[in-house]
Amino acid sequence: MLVQNKMSDDCTVITKVSVKDKILNKLRPTLDAIPVKFYKNKEDSLFSPSFLPFSSVIEMINDINPDIVHLHWVCHGMINVEDIARINVPIVWTLHDDWVFTGGCHIKWDCDKYQNNCGSCPRLGSINENDLSRKVFNRKKKAFSKIDQLIIVGVSHWLKDCAKKSALLKDKKIINLPNPLDTGKYKPFDKDKAKELWCLPKNKKLILFGANSATADINKGFIELCEALAKIKSTDVEFVVFGSSEPKKSQDFGVKTHYLGNVHDDVSLITIYSLADVMVVPSLQEAFGQTASEAMACGTPVVAFGHTGLLDIIDHKVNGYLAQPINTTDLANGIDWVLKSDQYDELCISARNKVVNEFDSKVVAKKYVELYKEILND
Repeated sequence: MLVQNKMSDDCTVITKVSVKDKILNKLRPTLDAIPVKFYKNKEDSLFSPSFLPFSSVIEMINDINPDIVHLHWVCHGMINVEDIARINVPIVWTLHDDWVFTGGCHIKWDCDKYQNNCGSCPRLGSINENDLSRKVFNRKKKAFSKIDQLIIVGVSHWLKDCAKKSALLKDKKIINLPNPLDTGKYKPFDKDKAKELWCLPKNKKLILFGANSATADINKGFIELCEALAKIKSTDVEFVVFGSSEPKKSQDFGVKTHYLGNVHDDVSLITIYSLADVMVVPSLQEAFGQTASEAMACGTPVVAFGHTGLLDIIDHKVNGYLAQPINTTDLANGIDWVLKSDQYDELCISARNKVVNEFDSKVVAKKYVELYKEILND
């Protein structure tokens, strides 16, 4: 694995090692974002021009001389758009958000301009047809046309369908393969012991919410969840948030709330998922929905809005509840339905089985191996 910034001591993960390169790698995300700074009305969401040259990543790739290059998330100045066309072997590109098929935004929300030609970008707050999004879009169009073999992988059926509708990728081979999860690691942990570890009450039903920047990222649906919590009818419940510390000015959700802060290791995450009676994932858009699959692997049913990538993970009233998008009353109904279900134990078992059968690392890896073999045999 070749990365821009190495954060572990894993010998199979490589990066440029000189002090100069390490300093430049730290600066590249800031430098690559400079063109976006000119858009004063830009929304508070990530936009990547990927224009920064001289990364030398392509030279490293070609020196390694692989049979296949598998790209994942290559923004923050790691590779510019034009450099991708210089990779001289087949490319598999797994999409983890919308960036590959848009003019630079990572979350398109309800914008469908990517289906024709970006411009007047709502994410940039732009009314100019020939804005940065149009320029990035045209650069991608030119670069992608030079790639002989490009296979696109959407981590959900929804993301695959979006890619198929895009002007940039509609002529490429596009398939669906989900995010994998090690279900030997992510598995149920004793609920009472988990509550004890986190100093949470054993006599209450716990509603869990969490993500990176859980309360700050508008896409994660914290505002919508707050509305839903005010509408739930279940009593003897408390609310647990991970991925965010308690703010100076705490909101009143109508139920007692516990903030667990940022979590950086699998063991902590597993105990948090296991202590909950229900996990709520009220995202406005999810490429897949990793926290949903992780919670379900730990035997916790999930309530979410029934759209985007979450449709692949949750089966309505089988292992969770899919609320009408973006209906906070139905989201509250879903939370109540899970907490009051007469078949709660069956919900938990079904949640675990869904992830083991469809998203386990060995299951997904086997499908990737089949894809690689198919490419090499062409």
